[in-house]
Amino acid sequence: MPSRQYVINEMTVKDTWRMFHIMAEFVEGFEALAECQPAVSIFGSTRVKPEDEVYKKAERIGQLLAENGFAVITGGGPGVMEAANKGASLAGGKSIGLNIELPLEQMPNPYTNLNLTFHYFFVRKVMFIKYAVAYIILPGGFGTMDELFESTTLIQTHKIRPFPVVLVGSEYWRGLFDWIRGVVLKEGRISASDLEIFQLVDEPEEIIKIIKKTVIL
Repeated sequence: MPSRQYVINEMTVKDTWRMFHIMAEFVEGFEALAECQPAVSIFGSTRVKPEDEVYKKAERIGQLLAENGFAVITGGGPGVMEAANKGASLAGGKSIGLNIELPLEQMPNPYTNLNLTFHYFFVRKVMFIKYAVAYIILPGGFGTMDELFESTTLIQTHKIRPFPVVLVGSEYWRGLFDWIRGVVLKEGRISASDLEIFQLVDEPEEIIKIIKKTVIL
């Protein structure tokens, strides 16, 4: 019988030390973020520039969140992340960047006043979820959609407490929302109540109202 059947035999010294590295990342994240509540996690494209409307809107959202007593958590990189951190920082709020080590290095943006760097995506994802009272999703690509659907799945399956998941930019997200409602729901792959997990919003001020309805500061 092939020895590879026995998974425990495949654990090398390198694997066991990796487990300690994973635990260390969790401990560092928990200790650093414990005092940064309540917080809102913001996601969106790395590719938007300061002159883009999406960048300006993310900056405004970060500003309003800070002014209303919320810490802002982003992935710590450029684009939407930079804009949201900038808005929070300039408003005197807690501006947090959870950076990630990538083959093509992502440099931290200069607007965080707390910056952590993670090697493991799944540890970083726990930090986004654990300390968030809401998710704000601006236009973005695969990484942004990953965060969107992970949060909705965790809420749908009752693995985390329900919180607002706000999609910013109805024109950008409408096609996806219509497909979910017109195909996924219609074919019975989800329940009608699952559509209530997220909301489409355009104005930053409306986002703050939605979040404050569910959070007691």
